[in-house]
Amino acid sequence: MTKYKYLQDKALKLRQDTYNAFIETGEAHVGGSFSMIEAFLALHEEIITKDDKFILSKAHASYPYQIYLRSHGFNPKITTHLELDRKNSIHCTTGSLGHGFPMAVGMALSRKKTNKLGNIYVMVGDGECQEGTTWESSLIAARFKLDNLVLLIDYNKIQALDSVQNILPLDNLPAKFKAFNWSVREVLDGHNFEQIISSLKNGGVEQKPFAIILHTIKGKGIKAFENSADWHARKVKGDDVDIGKRALGLI
Repeated sequence: MTKYKYLQDKALKLRQDTYNAFIETGEAHVGGSFSMIEAFLALHEEIITKDDKFILSKAHASYPYQIYLRSHGFNPKITTHLELDRKNSIHCTTGSLGHGFPMAVGMALSRKKTNKLGNIYVMVGDGECQEGTTWESSLIAARFKLDNLVLLIDYNKIQALDSVQNILPLDNLPAKFKAFNWSVREVLDGHNFEQIISSLKNGGVEQKPFAIILHTIKGKGIKAFENSADWHARKVKGDDVDIGKRALGLI
């Protein structure tokens, strides 16, 4: 039994619940939802404290987040994108890519200026790293030495219609953030809890914002759906319903 077996079990359960919700509501975004589940759980189960905030900027992956919150006593509305609902632990409206990260920078800067405790954690997709706001925000975070800011990049290498490489490559992403004066860690297996948690606990540097680049698999958990742009926004129906259920142990 691995050290984080309980998290592996939680990841399977969250995939199962998310998949069933996609079927019941006719919603899409299996690929990006499943690629971020391990990083999301590692952060929420092992790292985040009551003083911290989490922002899901890649809000097309909102279902696992909202389902997780419901399993922990909150009652957010289940929506494709997130709407501000502080009492239910959703700290800003996100959906349009490139918006959540700048808001997280503002929150971290506010905490710095007011000496408020707690970190701001924000998760973005790799497609968001093509947005100008990402790099403007990176400059601002470094300028103000926001070491209370942690950026998690779900680097599954596939965006809405094709691979990131074919649309707008993000070659040597770690070097890009280092050039902006961030501390950076790469997680070569973004589904490995030990690697993720070790990076979250040991990667930051004083007076620098911290980026964790997680190499993940789009659609992780259902082999037939993995590494395919088709499953960025495809709805689960027809024969695909049972293909996914078998892969997740639901039938």
